Amino acid sequence: MSLHAQLSPQARQRYDTERRSSTILSVVISILSVTLVVLVLAFLILELPAKSVPAIGIIASGKIPDDPPPRKEVNIFRKPSPAPGGAPSRIIVALSQTNLAIPTPEVTPGEVEPFGDGTGFGDGIGEDSGFPSGFNPIPLGPSAKRCSKQDRLKRLEETGGPVEVEEAVVKALRWLKDHQNQDGSWGTGNKVGMTGLALLAYLGHCETPVSEEFGQSCTDGIVYLLDLSAKNKGRMATNFQNKHWPYEHALATYALAEALSFAKVFHYNLPGHHQAVQASGQWIIDNQHRSGGWDYSYDEAGGRGGDLSVTGWHVQALKACKSAGVEYRHLTACVRRALAYVEARQAANGGFGYTGTTPAGGGVYSLTGVGSLSFQIWGKTSHSAARKGVKYLQKNGILDYNGTQSDLYAHYYHSQAMMQHGGQAWAGYNHNFAPQLLEAQQADGAFAPPGGGGKVEAVGGLFTGNSAEALIYRNCLCTLMLEVYYRYLPGTS
Repeated sequence: MSLHAQLSPQARQRYDTERRSSTILSVVISILSVTLVVLVLAFLILELPAKSVPAIGIIASGKIPDDPPPRKEVNIFRKPSPAPGGAPSRIIVALSQTNLAIPTPEVTPGEVEPFGDGTGFGDGIGEDSGFPSGFNPIPLGPSAKRCSKQDRLKRLEETGGPVEVEEAVVKALRWLKDHQNQDGSWGTGNKVGMTGLALLAYLGHCETPVSEEFGQSCTDGIVYLLDLSAKNKGRMATNFQNKHWPYEHALATYALAEALSFAKVFHYNLPGHHQAVQASGQWIIDNQHRSGGWDYSYDEAGGRGGDLSVTGWHVQALKACKSAGVEYRHLTACVRRALAYVEARQAANGGFGYTGTTPAGGGVYSLTGVGSLSFQIWGKTSHSAARKGVKYLQKNGILDYNGTQSDLYAHYYHSQAMMQHGGQAWAGYNHNFAPQLLEAQQADGAFAPPGGGGKVEAVGGLFTGNSAEALIYRNCLCTLMLEVYYRYLPGTS
């Protein structure tokens, strides 16, 4: 028996008609849907460029700036000094010597490397320096323009310096060149410290490894310190067993850091230079006494607590390190503690003491210039401690080259502090000190012993004698004092 139903011919015809209509409708709907999707996508695609492509503005320029010149590799060709204790010596580089001269380099703004701003430690930053109207302090970071004799003479005129200063400085630098050791150092018993001072004197006149007359001498001095730093993981001293070696390390670090600033501006490179400044500066930070100062042998916790003389060189060295644009751990906190230490050494009369608030050896407060300058170079010229120190110096810091008040170590700082302060304080000091130094210079460029043959009121007056060490020390101090008119100072704002 079949269960299948049979459709009539009329029913089959209606079924087929409805099926065809349904199929046609489905196709039409599909076509319309696809068309709608295509239209939507096309609309979105057309809108995207208008929203995602920024408008380009064109500014006409008269000249396309030149690219900065490539950094010059200054190659050293000399036998490195033997390492202490027979340790293997590290050869920096030995290829060929360059004798490039940049008497008056033209440096465009794009050619100058960035420097650290050197500020950021509390009140007093960026305040009026006190210079007479119309005088602009030397900008932070040595400029190429300042390396010309014409510009130095201009600055001498602006700051009240005798025109004879420029010739005197050149004669002194030639004397230093003639008395350099074969290994690139200066001095005898304190070669690292004396080399640091001599390099600072070179750099104060804008003499660098690419200078014509003093380039090789400057290079040899820098390489001597770089070699030492590399051998001793950043530490630099003639004798690490001598408790006074922090003096030498700070001086050498100061000189290398300032030299690195010039290297960035003039685009030359000495291998290992940046690394040496990094390691040497970090050593200073990491070995600060808990008092905020620095002590002999880098004692960090002893009862003596350091002294202002040692501390002053470390404050200067750290400023030069920051100005060179090198990054350090805990630099800001270190400097804050250091300035607090310096301020605590000031007596009621404005003078700065040695380990406390009393002067070293009695008598005048010979470290007052150290105390004032420590604040000034960190942007605190208007700090009360700096101003009180300058007032004390106006009354008690008068140079008498041929008398008892001829402590050249003290006046190295006094001259800078008075220049930084400016105004009447500087005018009075300047009127007195420069003529005496010019008169004391001998025909060969060296300076006569201070004190006129008598005793000088100074603590540790190594600069007073006629030994090889005393001559280097004295001539460096006097040269740096004369360069105060245009010298590159890390703290000049």
